[in-house]
Amino acid sequence: MKNATPRQVSIIASVIISVLILFACLGIKWYDPDGFKDYLILLIPILVFISCYFIFSFILQKFIYRKIKLIYKIIYDLKSPNKSKVGAAQMNSNVIQDAELEVLQWAKAKKQETDQLKKMEQYRKEFLGNVSHELKTPIFNIQGFIETLIDGGIKDEAVNMDYLHKAANNIDRLSAIVEDLELISMIESGALDLTLEDFNICELSGEIFDSLEKQANAANIQLGFKEGCSDGFIVNSDKERIRQVLINLIINSIKYGKEGGETLIGCYDMDEHILIEVSDTGIGIEKKHLPRLFERFYRVGTNRSREQGGTGLGLSIVKHIMEAHNQTINVRSTVGVGSTFGFTLKKA
Repeated sequence: MKNATPRQVSIIASVIISVLILFACLGIKWYDPDGFKDYLILLIPILVFISCYFIFSFILQKFIYRKIKLIYKIIYDLKSPNKSKVGAAQMNSNVIQDAELEVLQWAKAKKQETDQLKKMEQYRKEFLGNVSHELKTPIFNIQGFIETLIDGGIKDEAVNMDYLHKAANNIDRLSAIVEDLELISMIESGALDLTLEDFNICELSGEIFDSLEKQANAANIQLGFKEGCSDGFIVNSDKERIRQVLINLIINSIKYGKEGGETLIGCYDMDEHILIEVSDTGIGIEKKHLPRLFERFYRVGTNRSREQGGTGLGLSIVKHIMEAHNQTINVRSTVGVGSTFGFTLKKA
């Protein structure tokens, strides 16, 4: 009965009622032989069957089947607006079964969509809170320094230049946040054009090591290549954007590295791609934080606080640059041991 068509339902219902009428007629004849003629005993159930069949068919078609068919068509059109003709053809087979399946699939899809919207809403709230905090911090600092200078600090040679330099540093931080947000927005909207060229990724890494040597020495961090990974690996990518990726990853490894530790770059031939890994021997990242590590302004904890500097957008920019190259970036990490960020680039 679950997958029965309206015609089958009408026939079954009519047969049941006709049999009941037949038994009733036989019962009346048994107790009252003159109550019915033999031919009436057979004729009445037949007439009842025919009448019930048409009545049930009419009711099912007009009040149930057509409505289910309409619901099914609406659901099918909502799911596949360009396939309404196919949907109409399918409805001629077993609309009740199809409608049940479509409703279940539609309900499941709507639940997933609702869950995704809730997740995005939570992300939006967190993002607005984070960006507000990130912008307020330098603004309040600048305001404090300037107000102190206005209140007489400008005449005090012991503090005036110091406060001006601190205010300038906070302006630079504020400007960097805005520039990074603009860059992410450009990448997401597709407005950032990549300039693809062939270059040696190892030579580029060496240049970055040289530019960050002073910062690494101050943190007592050794920069270098993994064994056998300093040879020439030629890739086809936007060189300046990949430079930005490596700078962000290496600076992070220095900030959160252990004194006396090291940051090493490894390059590996992966047939059509080159895998580049930036590994450190730093404090590591807890597993629960890894899925959200590339979100804007996401902070792992006190060990990665805002006191470390930066805009909080570095890893998000890295992710977006890699996506613009149709590549991905991943991370693996062990607390107390270190972290490794890996991404692929198309081989030249």
